[in-house]
Amino acid sequence: MFRLEKRPAPSRFWTASTPVLAVVLTMLAGGAMFAFLGTDPLAAIRTIFWDPIFGEFAFYYRGQLLVKAAPLILIAIGLSLGFRAGIWNIGAEGQYIIGAISGAAFGLAFYPSESILLFPAMIVAGALGGWLWAMIPAILKTRFNTNEILVSLMLVYVAEAMLASVSSGLLRNPDGLGFPGSRNFKDYPAAHNNFLIESAGVHWGVVTAILAVIFAYALLNRHLLGFQIRLTGAAPKAARFAGVNPSMLVVICMGISGALAGLAGMFEVTGPAGQISIDFNSNYGFTAIIVAFLGRLNPIGVMLAGLLMALTYVGGDAAASTLGLPGAAIQLLQGMLLFFLLAVDVLANFKIRFGKTEAA
Repeated sequence: MFRLEKRPAPSRFWTASTPVLAVVLTMLAGGAMFAFLGTDPLAAIRTIFWDPIFGEFAFYYRGQLLVKAAPLILIAIGLSLGFRAGIWNIGAEGQYIIGAISGAAFGLAFYPSESILLFPAMIVAGALGGWLWAMIPAILKTRFNTNEILVSLMLVYVAEAMLASVSSGLLRNPDGLGFPGSRNFKDYPAAHNNFLIESAGVHWGVVTAILAVIFAYALLNRHLLGFQIRLTGAAPKAARFAGVNPSMLVVICMGISGALAGLAGMFEVTGPAGQISIDFNSNYGFTAIIVAFLGRLNPIGVMLAGLLMALTYVGGDAAASTLGLPGAAIQLLQGMLLFFLLAVDVLANFKIRFGKTEAA
C-alpha cells in the first residue's frame, strides 16, 4: 500500500515541523487516554496546557514554570552536546543526584556559616560532583571501549543508593528526631538558593540555565570544538581524517554534561527541594532526554522544549489536584512526546510513497 523512500537530504520543513506535529499527536493521544480514565479530555488538556499560562491562576503557575524548566534545560543542554557528537550519556539522573549531594555536603560541612563565599563554593562543588560522576563512563569508554549508555545508566542506581545512604546517615539532620533528610536550606540563608524575582520564579538556577543556552549556542556556531562536535555526529570517519580526537571529545562532552547536571541538582536541592532526602530525585535526568530531542539538539530549541515540558509538570499537578488524574498518567503523557517525536521524525529523512512497487 505504501513504502518509504529515502530523501537525498533531510527535509528542512519536516525537521522543523515534526516537534509541533509530535505535540499535537501527544495531545490527541493524551485526550484519548484521559477519556479512557473517565476524565473529560478537553478539560484535562486545557488544564495541563492552557490554564497555567492563560487561566484564572496563571499568575501563580507562571512562576512555577521557570522553577521546573531550569533543571530540565540545564541537563538537556549538556546532553544535547554529547548526542550531537554521537556520545550517549543516559545517566544524567545520577550526575544530578551526585551534584546535589556534593553541593549540599559542602554547605552543611560549614553550618552555620554566614560567609557570602559559601554559596559560590557550593556551586563549584555541585558542578565538580556531577563532572566526576560523568568521568567514570567517559574514562571507561576511552580506555576500555565500554558502552557509555550502559555504564552511565547503571551508575544512576548507584547514585540513588548513595542518596538513600547519606539521607539516613552522613547528612541527616541532627535535630530531625531521627527522621531521614538533611537540614533545610531555607533555614540556612548563606547556603540557600533564594529567589531573585519571586513572582517570576527566577533563582540562580534559572540564570545559569539561560547562560548555558547562550554558551552552547556560541560553542556550536562560533567555536572549533562546536564544529568538531557537529562533524563527528554527521560524519565520524571524516572527523577522524580532519584530526578530531574521539577520546578527547568523549571526555569533554561527558564532562560538560555531567557538570551541568550536577549544577541542576545543586540548585534544586538548595532551592525548590530545600533538602537532601530519600525521594529528592524527580527523574529530571531522564525527562531531559525527551527535552533534548524535542528541541532537536539545538540550544534555542532545548530552551523552548524545556518550557513545554515544565508546562506538563505544572499543568499535570493542577490536573491531579482539580481533576483527580493520577501522576502516572502525566508521566505517560510526557513519554508520548518522545514516542511521537521519534515516530514522525522519519518524515524528515523519508518520503511516503503510495501504490504498488514496480518490479525490477
